Amino acid sequence: MKLKTLAWPPWPAVVAGCAGAPPPPDAAVLKEIAPTGKLRFGIVYAPEASTFFVARGTDGQGRGVTVDLARELGRALGVAVEFFMAPNSGEITDALAEGRIDAAFMPADDERRRRLDVGPAYSVLENTYLVRGESGIRGIAEVDRPGVRVIAIAGTTTFRSAGNALKHVKVAPVPSVDLALAALREGRADAFALTHDTLGPLAARVPGSRILDGAFQRVYVSVLVKKNHPAALAYLTRWLEEAKAGGAVRRAFDAAGFTTAAVAPPGP
Repeated sequence: MKLKTLAWPPWPAVVAGCAGAPPPPDAAVLKEIAPTGKLRFGIVYAPEASTFFVARGTDGQGRGVTVDLARELGRALGVAVEFFMAPNSGEITDALAEGRIDAAFMPADDERRRRLDVGPAYSVLENTYLVRGESGIRGIAEVDRPGVRVIAIAGTTTFRSAGNALKHVKVAPVPSVDLALAALREGRADAFALTHDTLGPLAARVPGSRILDGAFQRVYVSVLVKKNHPAALAYLTRWLEEAKAGGAVRRAFDAAGFTTAAVAPPGP
């Protein structure tokens, strides 16, 4: 699927600047993180926003935490921000590895670390399952039974981790959250793997469904750049740690309505 490019006006004041902001970037940083003169940032959309997913407005543009933080980064860098939108993080991974975008926030796992350089996390989430009421499934252990049809978003850390955790079931890939919810509603799947915070507002779209307690994976939503961009990675690492310490990440969560969501602790 071709990524959609969304040009934004310069940084509306949704997230205030963080205290102790990093110094202005030097030429080496800008060459690696904004080689076209603007910050091309990848975002992932879903039917409902979360601390990772963005929602699309009637104008087709994304709104949410990652959009606000990317704008804050653009302001720190002194460059305009252009957003590339996709229905799953696998497509964003490909775009970043191929140099079609410059940075993104995504869950990090070993597969992504092989392809991209990973900075600190701004959020730590947990994966579970949304299950159809008719499935009779009450706990995570019951998902791993022959005959249970499990789905997850293709190319994501959740897809890979669910596949590793399940011994008796093969996880089927779906390209987007919208299509996963449709599969549950239409009885073509029994369990959909995703994070608790994302599934909360989505459950109402599948009448009779339930979110299973517990988790099968902890998810670190981190900032990522293309491999072998050390100046960009060092700058983003400092910027994000100071955005967490200075309250910019907290304000982004609160502005999006996630007032109880926890900001990731400082990195090592």
